[in-house]
This record gives sequence, C-alpha cells and structure tokens, in this order.
Amino acid sequence: MAYATVAEVAAGFRPLETDEQSVCTALLDEAAIIIDDYNSAATTDNKKLVSCRMVRRAIGSGQADAFPLGATQGTVAALGYSQSWTMSNGSTGELYLSRMEKTMLGASNKIGSYSPTEELTT
Repeated sequence: MAYATVAEVAAGFRPLETDEQSVCTALLDEAAIIIDDYNSAATTDNKKLVSCRMVRRAIGSGQADAFPLGATQGTVAALGYSQSWTMSNGSTGELYLSRMEKTMLGASNKIGSYSPTEELTT
C-alpha cells in the first residue's frame, strides 16, 4: 500500500512523463515497504512526505543535471573530462532513507539498553 500518489510526487517537483508515472507507482509501493520496515508506527503525513522524497530522488529531474539528485559533493572538470560525485546515503536511482527522513519516521539518538532477563526476575 503506497502512502502517496503519483500526483503528490509530481506536485512541487515536475510533471512526470507517461512512462515515468508507471515507474513512480511501482517505486511508491517499494518505498512503502521500506518505510514500514523502518517504522510502521510513523505518522501518515510523515510516511507520505518521505515516500515522495524517496521517489523523487530515484526518478531524478529528467535532465542531465550538474549534480545527480541526492549527491552531497561533486566535481566537474573541463578539458580533462573528469566528473565525480559523492552520495551520502544511497546512489542515484536507488530508494533509500536519508538521515532526516529516518528522524521523521521516528529514529532518535537515545542511548539505552534492554535486558530480556530482567523480565524474568519480577
């Protein structure tokens, strides 16, 4: 079950071509599985926003951009024909959760421990 629609992905992004719309639908289903595996108890609004962001990264801008969507660093050279990119979480065309999206889905920096044997002592 997808948390967003093709129209929601396109809104604020760019119009999607007909073939991209079918890809978008499939990616939204995959994104929902990844999100539920990470935290199925997250709010519906956050799941929708994270789904849209994941799919937009995977689809890309549809043009030959200077930077691939999701790149954190890049290098371009001229006559030596050099080009390099650093992807922080995943790679272009891949569905992944960024650090901010994990926080939106309920990840926290709490430090703690759990011992299942403590339940046996009560």
